[in-house]
Amino acid sequence: MSFDTPSGTRGNRQPGRALKWFNAWSMRRIRRKGGGKLMGMDALVLTTVGRRSGESRSTPVGWFPGKDGSRLIVASAAGAAKNPAWYYNLAAHPDQVRVEIGSREVDVVAEQLHGEEREEAWRQITTAAPRFAQYQVKTDRELPIIRLVPRSRD
Repeated sequence: MSFDTPSGTRGNRQPGRALKWFNAWSMRRIRRKGGGKLMGMDALVLTTVGRRSGESRSTPVGWFPGKDGSRLIVASAAGAAKNPAWYYNLAAHPDQVRVEIGSREVDVVAEQLHGEEREEAWRQITTAAPRFAQYQVKTDRELPIIRLVPRSRD
């Protein structure tokens, strides 16, 4: 499935410098506590490969259970007009992704959901975390939903 969600023309401002500190603090907490909650949601550390730099980039994100052991994440950027940087990293390298929940690391493949599959996931996510519905109202881009599927070790 393609990563094809363009930026919008309106939305919240992208979080600033304080976000770097908060993200670092959140990742330490997720790793130390074996996962846990972030702003009331289950959280993991998402590690991608930078689309331009080729370097590993990690960020904390909330996740929701998907089918067959997958995890769903939303590229909301709190309703910003632009997709978060990690979305573009996933688009460039969907098969070079790792998630961490506590001391457990899992290699995954990222797939963007579309159509009815996205709508079903969106209903699940907004029921569990209504704030995402509020983020969607703030921007004119469709918030991408990404499924992270454990990669098989051939």
